[in-house]
Amino acid sequence: MGISLRRASIADAETIHKLQVESFLPLLRKYRDYESNPASDSVERVIARLKQPQTSFYIVVLDVVPIGAIRVIFDDRVKSARISPMFIVPSHQGKGYGQEAIELIESAVQAEHWELETILQEKGNCHFYEKNGYRRTGVPREINSKMTIVSYEKSTGGSRTNERP
Repeated sequence: MGISLRRASIADAETIHKLQVESFLPLLRKYRDYESNPASDSVERVIARLKQPQTSFYIVVLDVVPIGAIRVIFDDRVKSARISPMFIVPSHQGKGYGQEAIELIESAVQAEHWELETILQEKGNCHFYEKNGYRRTGVPREINSKMTIVSYEKSTGGSRTNERP
């Protein structure tokens, strides 16, 4: 039983918002970062992101059930993609779906360079990205006394040949 990615449209905004809040609410409660935590976003903000010309949202689907999403910001000029955010609802975490989703998105998007950020204190998140070939870069950015953001990147060297998002 594997997962698939489905390209999202404006009609999916409420679904994405619901999944996003469910996925990020535990981190919002833990770190109290009301400015940048996706659980603080409104449906209108999700819609605004869906309308951005370089942005594509993909819903992570298990059978027919949405269990998460990935937002990709793609810069065609330099074949660079940024994941912000990627999430799987807590009830489906730890089952390999995140790894499948990242492999699927990297195969679907014609990027030579990938970037993302995560919370330094969330060791499981850091380990997840590192085991998927991402390496830590840049200078950690303290958000508050409890939370620091770290950057990751991965180069694929143009080996991806599938369609653009």
